[in-house]
Amino acid sequence: MITRADKEQEVKAIAEKFAKSKGAFIVDFKGMKVEQVTSLRKKLHAAEAEMKVVRNTLAKRALKEYPNVEKALSTSLKGTNALVFSYGEINSAAKALANFAKDVEVLQIKTGVMDGEALDDAKIKFLATLPGKNELRAMFLGVLQAPGSKLARCLNEYAKKLGGGEQPAPQA
Repeated sequence: MITRADKEQEVKAIAEKFAKSKGAFIVDFKGMKVEQVTSLRKKLHAAEAEMKVVRNTLAKRALKEYPNVEKALSTSLKGTNALVFSYGEINSAAKALANFAKDVEVLQIKTGVMDGEALDDAKIKFLATLPGKNELRAMFLGVLQAPGSKLARCLNEYAKKLGGGEQPAPQA
């Protein structure tokens, strides 16, 4: 039997997870097998996220400290739920959940929250399609390098036309 002190500890732990996370999702895992839940937890761990099965009443108590998050999530805390806390890039956690939900239809992503804003199913699916931070950095660097590399190629071709081909390296 769970005591009042245990419940208070659980509420405090959930509140700390909300404080550390950049976003959170509520998923319904009813009907999933233990192996599937374990596989999902491993995929979420790789995406710097964590899934925690909590009682709805304890989750609602923990949300009282965060009114924006409470407003976004409290209506979906009905039935068998698990909270997914994203500590890294939120889109990588959304991507892991969306990909897993494609394979295991029993998993339902109910709602989510990011920066105090509620995320419905369409927003979560859109978030899952966005590239990660490192991919965006690579794209940005490619955009920055493109003009310089085009100028270098253009000057090289112009030098070939003027000089009648490539110049041999000077010998010492």
